[in-house]
Amino acid sequence: MSLHRNISDCRCEICGKKFPSEHEVSAHKQIHSREKSFRCGTCGKAFAQNSKLIIHVRSHTGVKPYHCEICGKKFPSELEVSAHKQIHSREKSFDCGTCGKSFAQNSKLIIHVRSHTGVKPYHCDICGKSFVIKSYLTAHRLIHTGKKPFRCEICGKCFISSSCLTRHKRVHTGEKPFRCEVCGKCFTQNSHLVVHKTTHTEEKPYPCEMCGKCFVNNSNLRTHMKIHNRGNPFECDVCGKSFHDKSNLTTHKRIHSGEKPFHCEICGKAFTQNSHLAIHKRSHTGEKPFYCELCSKSFISNSDLTKHQRVHAGVKPYRCELCGKSFRDNSNLTTHKRIHSGKNLHGCELCGKTFINNSKLVVHIRSHTGEKPYHCDICGKSFLASSYITAHKIIHTGGKPFYCQVCGKSFAYNSNLTRHKQIHAGGDLIFNCET
Repeated sequence: MSLHRNISDCRCEICGKKFPSEHEVSAHKQIHSREKSFRCGTCGKAFAQNSKLIIHVRSHTGVKPYHCEICGKKFPSELEVSAHKQIHSREKSFDCGTCGKSFAQNSKLIIHVRSHTGVKPYHCDICGKSFVIKSYLTAHRLIHTGKKPFRCEICGKCFISSSCLTRHKRVHTGEKPFRCEVCGKCFTQNSHLVVHKTTHTEEKPYPCEMCGKCFVNNSNLRTHMKIHNRGNPFECDVCGKSFHDKSNLTTHKRIHSGEKPFHCEICGKAFTQNSHLAIHKRSHTGEKPFYCELCSKSFISNSDLTKHQRVHAGVKPYRCELCGKSFRDNSNLTTHKRIHSGKNLHGCELCGKTFINNSKLVVHIRSHTGEKPYHCDICGKSFLASSYITAHKIIHTGGKPFYCQVCGKSFAYNSNLTRHKQIHAGGDLIFNCET
């Protein structure tokens, strides 16, 4: 007797498909019988084949033994790696007619187009909420059941989907697999990278049909639309301030409660918002990803860059209604107002002079002690404050970072720009409150 049966003998009598062994025929037949005898002990999902169950279990454990040798991305099954590799080899021939984004598969384009049209064909039969793709609906339904079958083995936190668990694990590992090819900045999520890229292109492909304002992503547009559709329905029961989004109200309430749930694991400082914590962490890492195109100075946040750019433009949009003095940002105006109110002033114990903030007092005390901790690395000259040395270094570089928006003339110092602007103002000298 031959040890090997002819492959033609190993055939499914239902569909005629051939297999190399009787074992594989038996496994295949379960597709026709719909029998799913292999059940997941974590979430209860059943499978017709044990191999499918093994792959599924990896979605709970986070194990991804297969990786793409081109980009390094990991996957729970060999089949998913093969499908993924087509991204690298396949031409992206399916283009979105609205924003121009390209896709390798037409099915991906169809899903993307829904972000522009607002079509959400998958509806939850419990609460009526709609979704763009079926997998989102499947994950959403777990909210109603209360199940969170995907558990982090490091901290024990549970999630409703495998993708949420994968993103969460990057908090522990520090992994940021999505890298911007323009500036090199890395992100934990591809969606964050997509939004970041618009800072380089200044592209805002999502316009509001009611007011024309444009946004970098669809989620920001949806949040904005609530202003038109519902006004500000979420009201603070403490101060009465209203918000168009519940999450904004939740964040606002922390002002009243003093709650700061986001803690820095390095120094222990706490924050009311996770975004503020993310910016703070850069003070430890030294990361300053926002660059000024005029003077190349870098900043830890986009808001700091915006305030800095007003220095070059000479713009001071925040004006004191008591004395007329103007400021580049609102916090400086708030600090200035203490002069008029006399509240929260900082006094020098040596001479009695008062200051509107503690940092100015610290610099002033150095005038008594003679301390000059900031040294120029070119000529060795020392200064009381870091701002003085920044201004001094312009002598060595020859830079003129302060430009006039009217005629384009540049100046080494902001004070020179202020005097120059009086030429355009008709020659009238402008005196601001110096108190």
